Amino acid sequence: DGATKPVIQNLSLTIHKGERIALVGHNGAGKTTLVKLLMGLYKVTEGEILVGGKNINEYNPKDYHDHFGTVFQDLQIFALSISENVLMHTPQSNEERQKVIDALDKAQFSDKLAMLPKGIDTIISKEFDDDGVVLSGGQAQKIAIARVFAKDPDIVILDEPSSALDPIAEYNMYKNMLEVSIDKTVLFISHRLSSARVADTIYLLEHGQISESGSHESLMAQ
Repeated sequence: DGATKPVIQNLSLTIHKGERIALVGHNGAGKTTLVKLLMGLYKVTEGEILVGGKNINEYNPKDYHDHFGTVFQDLQIFALSISENVLMHTPQSNEERQKVIDALDKAQFSDKLAMLPKGIDTIISKEFDDDGVVLSGGQAQKIAIARVFAKDPDIVILDEPSSALDPIAEYNMYKNMLEVSIDKTVLFISHRLSSARVADTIYLLEHGQISESGSHESLMAQ
């Protein structure tokens, strides 16, 4: 609503369970809008999105959202403990505490965690705790990525979650994500070609439309 022209137009695609999809394109091409539509965060004003042949508006919104694990560019970190930031609730058992540690390890946060005397109980920010930690942009992204590992969702959406990571850290993050995402559907937006290479299908978006699609090899051959 309020847009002078459609953000997405004449766009049609089918995503299969367990498929790894990369969305690439210039800023403003509609990549983030598309994933927010898929998640039901924006209402579709024309056309429809079907899951299992059923319009997503027919599902209970909370139940539908529970299937997604997402890291957006404008991720949020809260002035709570590291464990609460990863789980989005206070750990209720030793198993949940171990889940946090494992998720942080997969997100490549272990080196930083080892330097913190209070470990996963460390408060993020010094606003409420003098012993709290102030994280860099890359470290905050790793916490947000750990949330996805801890949640273990059916569908993983990564909207440039690695923009503050160096190329090697980004490669390792995607490698870890794909290793633990067997049988999960993964959609990621990235400007780095090295990341898009690991996708089964790459969709190039231009002006809200798919201008090219295929594997990295088939697209390069064109």
